[in-house]
Amino acid sequence: MEASNRTARTAGILFLLTFISAIAGAALYAPLLTAPDYVTGPGPDTRALLGVVCELVLIVANIGTAVVLYPVLKHHSGTAAIGYVAARIMECALIAVGILSVLTVVTLRRAVEAGGSADQYVGVAQALVAVHDWTFLLGPGFVVGIGNGLLLGFLFYRSHLVPRPLALFGLIGGPLMSLSGIAVLLGAYGQSSLPSALATLPEIIWEASLGIYLALRGFRGVGRQTRHPQAHADVV
Repeated sequence: MEASNRTARTAGILFLLTFISAIAGAALYAPLLTAPDYVTGPGPDTRALLGVVCELVLIVANIGTAVVLYPVLKHHSGTAAIGYVAARIMECALIAVGILSVLTVVTLRRAVEAGGSADQYVGVAQALVAVHDWTFLLGPGFVVGIGNGLLLGFLFYRSHLVPRPLALFGLIGGPLMSLSGIAVLLGAYGQSSLPSALATLPEIIWEASLGIYLALRGFRGVGRQTRHPQAHADVV
């Protein structure tokens, strides 16, 4: 019982860390991603590099949530639990590609400072920023809806480890977020548009509420779960 609550609180803290690091990283990246002539601009790249550090923390926290929760969730559906781990890894792989794009833009800016061709590097840098934007859409904008939303919502709804109304946010918000990502991909609306924000809101509520609940309360009904482990054996 005590070990289960430690697991829950560790997972909750990791979820909250993903929020903090993701928001901080996006804020620190802003000049590099929005200024078309960033590679010709003055000043150090400290802000962008700090954003990279935040996203590295995000990768560790993302995978940490899956690793910490897997031993508990596999008893309720081994298939869904391993699917959640795989989705987290795929999300982090896409984030890593975005990090490499940002670091390459930084390298191009330094090359311009050293006397490289500004006109040539500006176009390449803009292409790399586009790569980052696509990885963000496919990772945090699509895969998250499948893994952190649908699969994790299903696992928590089935296991009763958190209140079922809370888990419904994941079951509903995850698919909605992934469908919105497809809509953005097909050009229905922009990634920063109001429809995209509204479609993403339930998933945000789910992840934030789950982190807070686990960090403060632990697993719901953990005593009953530990006394009767076979009652929740994997039937998949």
